[in-house]
Amino acid sequence: MKLGLLTAPFEDTDLMEVADWTAANGMSALEVACWPASGGEARRYAGTSHINVDGLTKAQGSEIMGALADKGIEISGLGYYPNPLHADADHRDEVIGHLKKVISAAGVMGVGVVNTFVGGDRSLTVDDNWTRAEKIFPDIVAHARDSGVTLAFENCPMIFSNDEWPGGHNIAYSPRIWRRIFEAWEGVGMNFDPSHLIYQMIDQTRFIREFGDRFAHVHAKDLMIDHEGLYERGILSAGMGWQVPRLCGLGDVDWSDFFSQLYRIGYDGPVIIEHEDRDFEGTDDKIKRGFLLARDILSPFIK
Repeated sequence: MKLGLLTAPFEDTDLMEVADWTAANGMSALEVACWPASGGEARRYAGTSHINVDGLTKAQGSEIMGALADKGIEISGLGYYPNPLHADADHRDEVIGHLKKVISAAGVMGVGVVNTFVGGDRSLTVDDNWTRAEKIFPDIVAHARDSGVTLAFENCPMIFSNDEWPGGHNIAYSPRIWRRIFEAWEGVGMNFDPSHLIYQMIDQTRFIREFGDRFAHVHAKDLMIDHEGLYERGILSAGMGWQVPRLCGLGDVDWSDFFSQLYRIGYDGPVIIEHEDRDFEGTDDKIKRGFLLARDILSPFIK
């Protein structure tokens, strides 16, 4: 396994500077955030563009990969997390177009994984969203396959704010839907994040044993249940007001079991720290301190 980080919080820092800091602090992989360079994404920890994939050439890709390799850094995957099942068709077309550019760039660079969302329209049922996904994704999946890239979907419901409640912005969160995904689309994988199992009360050990052979990429993020918030709002709020994203070791994920199960299934890929902890944001120093805290929790498990 290789320990690294998702570059999204360093939105104003050049990729090579992020790589220098990562390598200097004992980590060896980066998931590189690749939102459109033109900006426009307002969601927290989204919108960062560390590689402009628009028209990226093989020579440009090779230059980036070579510069990172010289620093002892590998790219674990390119990351772009939009909503391809959005209610607005024009928005869907826009984000799918960019997703295809990210996939093409990964193929040109020799990066084997692109991490993204299936998406979801919160006004539709999960089954109706799936019907839309069956129409939209075969072409995207084929493009990834033709590019030599594994498309890896994250298991995040995307319910954190009022504009995402009640249905969420990503239907790929439960075993029921993951079985459909793997049956329907050949060659796709999962970008597994254990934090999203906590507030859904989905058993981590069982989940890893069932789906672990399809893990193309792994995120390391923790989540704390705020029991006062849960008491106040109840489970029908779908986590709103009581799921608290934390850095590794500060929440309810059992990291010993997490790594035990990863080793049991033979996972030997990247483990990428995802930083969404409000207690460690606001300044560059706080963000870095948070990443280092997570590194110190995880690194004893990675050999």
